[in-house]
Amino acid sequence: MMKYFFEIAYYGKNYAGWQNQANAIGVQSVIENALSKLFRTPIKIVGSGRTDAGVHCEQQFFHCELEMPFDYDTLIQKLNSFLPKDIAVQAIRKVKPDASARYDAVGRTYHYRITRKKNPFLEGLAWHFFKPVDIKTMNRAAALLLGEHDFECFSKVKTDVNHFLCTVSKASWQEEGQMLEFTITANRFLRGMVRAIVGTLLDVGTGKTSMKEFREIIQSRDRKKAGANVPPYGLFLAKVVYPARIFVKESDHPSLASVVDNR
Repeated sequence: MMKYFFEIAYYGKNYAGWQNQANAIGVQSVIENALSKLFRTPIKIVGSGRTDAGVHCEQQFFHCELEMPFDYDTLIQKLNSFLPKDIAVQAIRKVKPDASARYDAVGRTYHYRITRKKNPFLEGLAWHFFKPVDIKTMNRAAALLLGEHDFECFSKVKTDVNHFLCTVSKASWQEEGQMLEFTITANRFLRGMVRAIVGTLLDVGTGKTSMKEFREIIQSRDRKKAGANVPPYGLFLAKVVYPARIFVKESDHPSLASVVDNR
């Protein structure tokens, strides 16, 4: 048996997130079913993280163990033919036996996209938020998120984690035309964390919450004090980074530069 990482992308509108929910289908089970049909044996996969219902992924990874030898490009083509149009396998990489798509990730980046003007071509891909906002003030508030903090105030209340500490290395807003995009990078994220942060920063940008109050929200560790979650369809998991040591080098394979941390 050899272990492999699969890189995938998906449009999350039709799914209950990565994992199955009551009366709803998750991306994980759809992929497991497709792999199991192709290899004619039950195959379980482990993702780099969970996403909420309706959230999109530009880059997500999962690992699984496969016994039969196969050609990467052929398997990608066959697997994509089995998968629905809103899920796509992008690449396959051989990894060391103890590698984990979930626990070996050293960084994850999310984008949240907002359109300031109603645009039918962005329906389901960006949230229409029409209120005026102060981008400079929102960026000053976002800078307070940098470093290691207890982010319990931005976490869903019912969650099975041992602690709420996350180390944020980037948090900033960019404005281009009618589009606003919030980018945040951290070593880990809590359930609902990004959507709660965006909602709270928008409260700062509209003047509902002051900078002083934003600091107090972070220190409070109380979800009730933070802003409301923004809709899931504006959120994208954009990048997951792994240490180079977990990958098996293959001379006939493209570079992993976009996902590798050389530490």
